[in-house]
Amino acid sequence: MKKSVLLVVSLLFVFVAVSFAFAAKGPTGKFAGKAGDTVYVCGCGQSCDCGSFANKEGKCGCGKDLVKTTIDKVENGKVFYKLDGKELSAPATGKYACGCGDGCNCGSISQKPGKCGCGKDMVKVKKAKK
Repeated sequence: MKKSVLLVVSLLFVFVAVSFAFAAKGPTGKFAGKAGDTVYVCGCGQSCDCGSFANKEGKCGCGKDLVKTTIDKVENGKVFYKLDGKELSAPATGKYACGCGDGCNCGSISQKPGKCGCGKDMVKVKKAKK
């Protein structure tokens, strides 16, 4: 009897732990690029505040085409790159990320909602609990 109660409690504990692990999943909104990586960014230039990054071609949060460039550096939570000869930067963590789920490799993040590089809707990133 004690063994069966212990088994049930153990299984319940495992079920709860797995449930919390899956509940915490979802897009992190963190762009995983490093200096020298090819990236696609919003082509609007300095005036744009959508801060879109992706690993693939597509549209950015403001609807413009993403433009291919290279990451110069990643520092202090920002990704730096050149566009039309000017150094620009955007946050390395987006408020929105691609919503296509596990297995997606478009790596799209943005500060605004819209479509990601693979054409799916961007989803709001849930803030990590401290």
